Amino acid sequence: MPRGPRLPLWPWVLLPLLAGALGHRGPAGPGAAAEEPGSGRNWPAFQDLKERLRAAVALSKQYWERFCCHVWPETCRQDGKGPLAWSLPVLGQQYLDILTTWYCSVQDCCAGGDCRISNNFTGLQWDLQVRLHGQHLARELVLTTVRGYLELPRPGKALALSFHGWSGTGKNFVARMLAENLYRDGLRSDCVSVFITMLHFPHPRLVDLYKEQLLDQVRKTQERCPQTLFIFDEAEKLHPTLLDALGSHLEPRAPEDHRAESPRAIFLFLSNLGGNLINKVVLDLLKAGQPREEIALEHLAPHLQAALVAATDSGFGHSRLLKENLIDFFVPFLPLEYHHVRLCARDAFLTQELPYTEEVLDEIAKMVVYVPKEEQRFSSQGCKSIAQRINYFLP
Repeated sequence: MPRGPRLPLWPWVLLPLLAGALGHRGPAGPGAAAEEPGSGRNWPAFQDLKERLRAAVALSKQYWERFCCHVWPETCRQDGKGPLAWSLPVLGQQYLDILTTWYCSVQDCCAGGDCRISNNFTGLQWDLQVRLHGQHLARELVLTTVRGYLELPRPGKALALSFHGWSGTGKNFVARMLAENLYRDGLRSDCVSVFITMLHFPHPRLVDLYKEQLLDQVRKTQERCPQTLFIFDEAEKLHPTLLDALGSHLEPRAPEDHRAESPRAIFLFLSNLGGNLINKVVLDLLKAGQPREEIALEHLAPHLQAALVAATDSGFGHSRLLKENLIDFFVPFLPLEYHHVRLCARDAFLTQELPYTEEVLDEIAKMVVYVPKEEQRFSSQGCKSIAQRINYFLP
């Protein structure tokens, strides 16, 4: 019985890869200047190198087939191809992916701009459709406005979105989705800044210092990045002085040089303010027979803005941002129902690669408190803490 090949596969794949890579010397001639890392001018050279590597991967497959047929002729197929040849393109592609990831970690892999800015709208759309539950308004509005804004050649102002709804309905979740799909490094990106009011600005007596620090960080981030994302959590607790200070970054800009692209900035304000009003309007519509998925922004926007202005426990509705219409869109996050909580529990199991049953999902969903007391319609905490609750059902 013939013995199969026992030599490791990787040298036969890697040697042609390295040969192809080392054979690429870049621009010829003594006068060819070296490219600076991160400049973006390395992209054509990298593309050429990548094509050479792909060709080397295909060549390595031929080497292996010929080698097998020569050493183990009894294992050679009628078409002249050796055993295990199917695995080599996969291995070669893995090597290529590893090389690409390494190269992009130290070089600029984008043809025209910062490699760390990805603007993966396909991924954002998938995340909003698959991972976000019960928020058809937020899903459509966020994707449309963000994509439209970032595709403008010369935006006239920063994009300001204000997320409103009860805790656990997905405001922070969507903000994280935006960071992860717009930037390769997600929330860790140098182009993303996250401010939590009670963490970063806890003492009202230090508001002047906070204002100076906040404006300085916004300015430095915008100088560093052509596209920036600023997230303000607990925005309803921001001091009016800080809110008004941000107005200068949200107002329309003077026309830029028509030959240059304008910098882009997205400001997200996350707030529980208006959550009770949103819940009341949604409950009334559902009780009147309105299907949840047919609730439109027009049903909520006028009531929401009126509620923000009428709020006496927050300066957000009386700030320059609202008075001068500097917020582009108010995004309502609807209260979550029983079946949404089940979906959140299912996602928690899938994320941790744990088995689950439909009965377990029901048990977790029943652990949540639902309001109002009479209807028992909405989860009082949305999907918050659902991921922790699954620990009670693990073996």
